[in-house]
Amino acid sequence: MITSATIAASAIGIFAGIAAGYFLRQLIAAQKKSSVEERVKKLIDDSKTEAKEILLDAKERAAKAVEEAKNEEKDRSNQLRRLEERIIEREQSFERRIKESEKKDKELEERIERVKTIKAEIEEVKAKSLGELERVSGLSKDDAVGEVMSRVERDHSEDLMVRMRKLEQSGIIELERKAKNILTTIIQRLATATTSEVTTTSVPLPSEDLKGKIIGREGRNIKTLERAAGVEVIVDDSPGFIVISSFDSVRRQIAKTALEALIQDGRIQPARIEEAVEKAREEIEKQIREAGEKAAYEVEIFDLDPRLLTLLGRLRFRTSYGQNVLQHSIEMTHLAGMLAAEVGGDVAIAKKGALLHDIGKAVDHEVTGTHVEIGRRILQKFSVDERVIKAMQSHHEEYPYETLESIIIQTVDAISASRPGARRDSIENYLKRLEDLEKIANSYEGVEKSYAISAGREIRIFVTPEKLNDFQAHDVARKIAQQIESELKFPGEIKVTVIRETRVIEYAR
Repeated sequence: MITSATIAASAIGIFAGIAAGYFLRQLIAAQKKSSVEERVKKLIDDSKTEAKEILLDAKERAAKAVEEAKNEEKDRSNQLRRLEERIIEREQSFERRIKESEKKDKELEERIERVKTIKAEIEEVKAKSLGELERVSGLSKDDAVGEVMSRVERDHSEDLMVRMRKLEQSGIIELERKAKNILTTIIQRLATATTSEVTTTSVPLPSEDLKGKIIGREGRNIKTLERAAGVEVIVDDSPGFIVISSFDSVRRQIAKTALEALIQDGRIQPARIEEAVEKAREEIEKQIREAGEKAAYEVEIFDLDPRLLTLLGRLRFRTSYGQNVLQHSIEMTHLAGMLAAEVGGDVAIAKKGALLHDIGKAVDHEVTGTHVEIGRRILQKFSVDERVIKAMQSHHEEYPYETLESIIIQTVDAISASRPGARRDSIENYLKRLEDLEKIANSYEGVEKSYAISAGREIRIFVTPEKLNDFQAHDVARKIAQQIESELKFPGEIKVTVIRETRVIEYAR
């Protein structure tokens, strides 16, 4: 049984514990407060120390900056002083030069005055002498000169005339000799081979069996090739090759390229032949561009328009009296450059005019007018230098010679054309007749294309079936034959063949 004494003792113990806990807590709090105050005090002391260090460092930097500023100001002052000294020195030098110049000007004026005085004295002496001579001789100055000239003319007129004739004759002989020497020299310096174009091209065959494939069943393959390329293909007993005939060298080259591709591929059939001919046309166009670029590079002319180079390349497949026009132009360019250098002309203008002098022949079968007039319009269109146009327009004497370069180009054109074996009139006349045949046929409405073949004994004309019916095709053939009879001169007869073909194509998908 718990007594009151026990309870009292317990209460006393509890109060004692509480009191002890309270005092213990106060003690711990006092200790913590003391520790915090010490740390705060330490931080304050550290901050004061750091602030002192920062202040000292700032004072040192400020002192250093002030010192550097003083040094920099001192350097600038020294530089300004030296600059001022140089300026003063230059001013003194200028003053000395001005004084010397004034002194020289004064001396020069004095000399001029002395010269004027001496000249006046000389003129006075001369006038007195002349007056004395006139008094002694009884003749004035003009009368004396006239008398002397009349005596010389009277006594030596015949000798003077003979001398003048000799000088004139010797001058002409010397000029002719120099001209011949110059022309001979430039011809010798240009040693190019002269070749003439023909109207046939041979295609070698690896096997005789290919002749049958090229002809095809009932001649379908060879007819397709002739129609697509506009040539005549001759397959005879000659071993190892077949012959492509056409007056147009472009057509011959297209047919040869297509035939070589077909032979290499082995598949020779109408559809494949038309495809090969079209690819060959694209290849020849590429060769034409490359030929123009190569020609310009060979003669060192690098500022021509690419389209002008393409027209120039077309001359590779054009002939004039059997002479290749592009090779003729290149040869003329070399000759013109050398001749211009010899006689003092503009080498660049002469070379460019010679290279482009026959540019009109690239399209003269498509555009009306002479090749000179066509060439002038082409060069004007491409903004070529007017001096070049004046140089090239006179090579057939259609325009007057306006510059030295125009005479040079006419001269070298004659040199290149007159070289032995360069040209043959009979070939040019033959090709002209074939071109006239095609021109007559192409002038009719509805004609798609025409080819003169069999050495001009036949002309094949392809008409558009949508534009002409069978009756109109017969009528066109008759009219073309009548026009050929009335306008052209030719031996034997010419066969006019009009072909009207309808081709229908559909695709199965």
